[in-house]
Amino acid sequence: MDPISFSDTFGFSFNWEFWSWLFSQPSGDLILSLFAIVGWTILALIFFQMGETLWVQFRFIKNAKKWQWLLFAVDIPPLYIQTPKAVEQIFAHLSGAKIKPNIVQKYWEGKKQKCFSFEIISIEGYIQFLIRTEAEYRDLLEAAVYAQYPEAEITEVEDYVSMAPNKFPNETHDMFGLEFGLSQVDAYPIRTYPSFEYNISKDLVFSDPMAAILENFSRIGHGENLWFQIIVEPTGNDWKEKGIELVKTIITGKKKNNDTLISKIGGLPLAITKEVFKIINPPSEDAKGKNKNDKKEEPPGKITDLSPGNKNTIEAIEEKIAKLGFKTKMRALYVARKEVFLPSRCMDGFVGALNQFHIMSRNAIVPKLVTKAFYAFGVSRTLLMKNKFFRGFSRRLIKTGHTPCIMNIEELATLWHFPLPFVKTPLIQKAGAKRGEPPMNLPIETDAGPLRPKVRPTEPATDSKVVTPPEPEELLYG
Repeated sequence: MDPISFSDTFGFSFNWEFWSWLFSQPSGDLILSLFAIVGWTILALIFFQMGETLWVQFRFIKNAKKWQWLLFAVDIPPLYIQTPKAVEQIFAHLSGAKIKPNIVQKYWEGKKQKCFSFEIISIEGYIQFLIRTEAEYRDLLEAAVYAQYPEAEITEVEDYVSMAPNKFPNETHDMFGLEFGLSQVDAYPIRTYPSFEYNISKDLVFSDPMAAILENFSRIGHGENLWFQIIVEPTGNDWKEKGIELVKTIITGKKKNNDTLISKIGGLPLAITKEVFKIINPPSEDAKGKNKNDKKEEPPGKITDLSPGNKNTIEAIEEKIAKLGFKTKMRALYVARKEVFLPSRCMDGFVGALNQFHIMSRNAIVPKLVTKAFYAFGVSRTLLMKNKFFRGFSRRLIKTGHTPCIMNIEELATLWHFPLPFVKTPLIQKAGAKRGEPPMNLPIETDAGPLRPKVRPTEPATDSKVVTPPEPEELLYG
């Protein structure tokens, strides 16, 4: 075929011989030829994507080896009155740790989002509130706490998990763990602390939900430990978009069409069958006219048409997504010597205490994972679950176990806050006096609990076990 010349108009000529030969081939040869021409670009994109992922992970692992995790015991004066709103502001303050790494930080410095862990522990009945963070955010954490509790005492302590064995089965100890999550989608809220305020007289009374939680920690006796952790990671606003879609769904009563390509392909035979049936048995003219008349567009749903319950649910969802959110993982661990091991002593009550945050039309906190397997190979699977759970708990891994949920700062402050003075929990550690400079050479006698202050490099080392920090690969993959 002679080339078609466009030189007079465009200054170049185009030859159709190659394309004529290409499309004159049989179907099989045509597919192979097209793959040989453009298929390598698809493979190149795939390999580029894999290379990019591996490089980002390599830089993160190298950077995470420098991380230093710190654990702080936080004590509040016994007569210091602050509502959970103060702790809500602490969580809001910590949202400043949210990072959005640029190209240099992502591909060279290996920056990645770090977590915080808010914990309540009972070691043989000694109750302590703890916060764990990475050294980079120590100043941020202290500023957040002192801003709301100026007289608080923040002491760096050794990690308490070294008191328990890290392998199971164990000759002396046994353990039982629960991991919690939300029963519904993240946009539905749980019952929060403003709902625990009521009027029994002229004055407003606050029934602190922390009282029911701490009561289970006070049940712990000699040789027993009950630990609860809430791992939070600052997150973006993508979860709020899902909340907006949920509100639209409730108002209109129509679910969003999320049909995937696979589901559409799967429904193709049924659609073809229906069309063939219509061809074989075409509908009559009367039926066609009737069907056209039946297809009336329904008016979109209005919020005024909703029931009072749905209106309250929509209002609650909007209130939740209006506040800052954190990716959240909740775990409770009971560790005790075998001669006194009895998880039901505190774990049943702890699950019951979390039920006070349940609202039927909204959300609830429920166990998502239990360190006990049933049916086939129950014993071996239980031991595997125990070791995996303890590793995730002791290293505060947010990706290990069930998928984390999203909770806003009000919900987190409801679950973890310093109890008010009227909560009479025995052995809860509180600051004994106001902060101040003592006179020089003043002998000091302290009522120390089981937690040891962190050993400084200039101090002699102790014989206590050292907790292994999480490996970078564990932070990446769980």
